[in-house]
Amino acid sequence: MHSDILIKNGHIIDPSQDIDVVGDILIENGKIIELRVKSSESGVKDNSKLKTQNSKLKIIDATGLSVLPGLVDMHVHLREPGFDYKETIKTGTMAAVKGGITSVCCMPNTNPVNDNETVTEFILRKTYAEGACYVYPVGAITKGQKGEELAEMGMMKDAGCVAFSDDGRPVMSSLIMRRALEYSKAFNVPVISHCEDMNLSEGGVVNEGRLSAQMGLKGIPSASEDVMVARDIILAELTGGRLHIAHVSTEGSVRLIRQAKERGVNVTAETCPHYFTITEDSVKGYNTNAKVNPPLRTQKDVEAIIKGLKDGTIDAIATDHAPHHRDEKLQEFDKAPSGISGFETALSLSLRLVYEGILTMSQLVEKMALVPARILGIDAGTLKVGFDADIAIVDMNKEFKVESEKFLSKGKNTPFEGWTLKGMPVITICKGKVYDWRIDE
Repeated sequence: MHSDILIKNGHIIDPSQDIDVVGDILIENGKIIELRVKSSESGVKDNSKLKTQNSKLKIIDATGLSVLPGLVDMHVHLREPGFDYKETIKTGTMAAVKGGITSVCCMPNTNPVNDNETVTEFILRKTYAEGACYVYPVGAITKGQKGEELAEMGMMKDAGCVAFSDDGRPVMSSLIMRRALEYSKAFNVPVISHCEDMNLSEGGVVNEGRLSAQMGLKGIPSASEDVMVARDIILAELTGGRLHIAHVSTEGSVRLIRQAKERGVNVTAETCPHYFTITEDSVKGYNTNAKVNPPLRTQKDVEAIIKGLKDGTIDAIATDHAPHHRDEKLQEFDKAPSGISGFETALSLSLRLVYEGILTMSQLVEKMALVPARILGIDAGTLKVGFDADIAIVDMNKEFKVESEKFLSKGKNTPFEGWTLKGMPVITICKGKVYDWRIDE
């Protein structure tokens, strides 16, 4: 049962309508039915009429708060089926909603791999039963993510997959990647590429450079990413297919993507908060919570990614939410799995780009909501009338300390433990339900 809601006096930021102004939003049956903006002359129209029509109207006073479309995270790992001890669809989607995220795309590296419609349907059924937010499955490009034989992309698309990726494993065969991109054009869905040359990065666990040598750890060179970005751009140019490059981490990748876009290649790209916030220095002391793939790079790479976000080379910010069991991260650095539990810190970390004047708030919402939805072809990332009321209400001035023990995600693996961040979602509305995070404090 959806309660009807009136959000009053919030600072509404919706780049899909070019809105950045104080106003009200009326929600009925989980849909936005009216958006009223305050003009400097007249103020908001009297809403008393709305109240009398509906005595059960829930009023949310958003004075001093920012009202954004629910964020769209196009790169997450929900671990179900097969790895429920790391995360479930239930715990993962709750953590997403706490982070202001109302739509997520889950990668196929589950057990069994999401390489057929049966697994896709399982994920969707489980989401329908237990999901706090919308989940859009990403199907594997190849059977078993082995890179040897294309999966049944058409059948998976019909079952509900919105994109295809062998994330976590690159498609090493250029011929198979070519075929996948040809299908992506026919089906009008993106192929999300994990760009890594396994021959160059084999056995590597950190960025290759001075630090890897000092720590006695095998490094992954930037070239491992750059070579595959270049290859996939060339194949996208050849096929006209829809290429999306995941988790960009190097200066070279940013440059290659920028040049490709200038040539008109059909390529989009994402990065993650950790790639523009911290460097390889975070792994000092063999900190496995800072072990990710691709690895954290240098300050020069961070600066290039920030520039790429600013000039539009990088289209989207995703979390690559990768929860792991605490015992797995307590292993030796070489053996510990890669990944950061990212849902509950992503928006706050990304807001630093706004506070530092790199992006406007509207540009950040584009990269975290509108553009991902457009790339994926889903009805989200907007506050337009008639759309689902998926909304994040954010207190831009609220400071909080990152305490992973308080994460709703099963994954407590974060390199940002103890950081003080500014700006957090205080209310999330998704699937007609209101989550007021202030009640927990």
